[in-house]
Amino acid sequence: MLSALRNRWHAPGGYKDVLRVGLPLVVSLGSTTLMEFTDRVFLSHYSEDAIAASMPAAMANLTFLLFFIGVGSYANVFIAQYSGAAQRSRVGAALWQAIYFSIFGAVVLASMSFFAEPIFRLAGHSESVFRQEVIYFRILSVGSGLALTASCIGCFFSGRGITKPNMVVNLIATAINVPLDYMLIFGVGPFPEMGIAGAGIATASSWGMQLVMYCWLVFTKENDCEFAVWRSRAFDPALFRRMMRFGLPSGVNSFFDLFAVGFFIFIVGRLGSAELAASNIVFSLDTVAFLPMIGLNIAISTLVGQALGSGKPDEAVRATSSTLHIAMLWMGTMALLFVTVPGWLLDVFRPQDMNAAWFAEVQKEGVVLLRFVACYSLLSSMALVYFGAVRGAGDTHYVMWAIVFSAIMLLAVPLLVAQLVFDAGLNGLWAVFTFYVVVLSAIAYRRFHYGPWKSMLVIEREQPEAAVKDDADRKCVSLD
Repeated sequence: MLSALRNRWHAPGGYKDVLRVGLPLVVSLGSTTLMEFTDRVFLSHYSEDAIAASMPAAMANLTFLLFFIGVGSYANVFIAQYSGAAQRSRVGAALWQAIYFSIFGAVVLASMSFFAEPIFRLAGHSESVFRQEVIYFRILSVGSGLALTASCIGCFFSGRGITKPNMVVNLIATAINVPLDYMLIFGVGPFPEMGIAGAGIATASSWGMQLVMYCWLVFTKENDCEFAVWRSRAFDPALFRRMMRFGLPSGVNSFFDLFAVGFFIFIVGRLGSAELAASNIVFSLDTVAFLPMIGLNIAISTLVGQALGSGKPDEAVRATSSTLHIAMLWMGTMALLFVTVPGWLLDVFRPQDMNAAWFAEVQKEGVVLLRFVACYSLLSSMALVYFGAVRGAGDTHYVMWAIVFSAIMLLAVPLLVAQLVFDAGLNGLWAVFTFYVVVLSAIAYRRFHYGPWKSMLVIEREQPEAAVKDDADRKCVSLD
């Protein structure tokens, strides 16, 4: 057994390769998780309305933001396949098409702030929660273009499997965000007390810092010499269309994935403030466990893209199974914590001004909900790994239809029927959500093992003539 583990560690696509690419991304997403987690903790200690409003508003913003990030950051797969195929001069061209898309996305996302009130009126939450949802959503919407552009530019590193810069950028942004978040929420030093608005401003500021750092690291003379990060800044209609053809389904995936959770939160909110607060807290804890898994999702997309770009499908399969083993180990550990110490985990979110009897009700509900999370967490990690693998090949259309169908027919419709027809309570709604995750995981498993992804590519089968000449005659030029 030790010999098999040693072989799997050192083999191409083995544990070592997965951790080399994935671990910095896990740390990056872990830092993002920490940023969001402390944001929720600070708001939970600020007021009951603030913590109740933060999750729906953040989920609504993420639902729109992640559509555009899903499209723009698909440059990661293009860059991975170009790197695997040794077409380095095409890396810069792919990067710039993503940047052009991010500029368009930033405008659309900012415009969503005008629709905040009608969006949250649909939720039917109390007036005090509604007002704070609108404030938080508007600030996040205006700043979302910074996060989108930073995510696209960061693909320059993650797509090539060099992920330590992504980690450093995210750690620095988190180190700035956490104290700024506290000062703006509670009014420390020269800052006025801003509550949930302060949390939004701190988050947008950290996104801006990420963008500045990525620009400084990527657009250098050395990178332009090797990857044409400046020389290839021209708009490339053919490449842009191809990126949209594969990237738009990826964006739809992200949209409906978050739509599913956001719609679930909205439905739960109709049961009452205690049920909404318990679900928000449990989803915050679930995020702590789940967001690092997105790092492994990006890693397996990168490794599969590089392997297929270099014509090695067997290496792609090995990388996927290695990633799955690591993901299961992590999520299994988190599931164990959710079952064994739920009270301690939930108590972290106890607000200072909350009625003790009211929080006891929230905690009682939360303990049961964490058991649901423990049940589906291993399956959700499997779905994330398998969908990440086929996404790295370019099989985005199938994944899109699978997620759209599941989100509507296996979650949204059953939730409405459960509540409106059968008057289901909190546990009934969470049972529906768990069923949705189980079926989606089965779909991911089947597509990976029986789908055509091993023969797919998103890049040109033959290197463009201009790129061949550029790779042969690469010259270092100034970025002026």
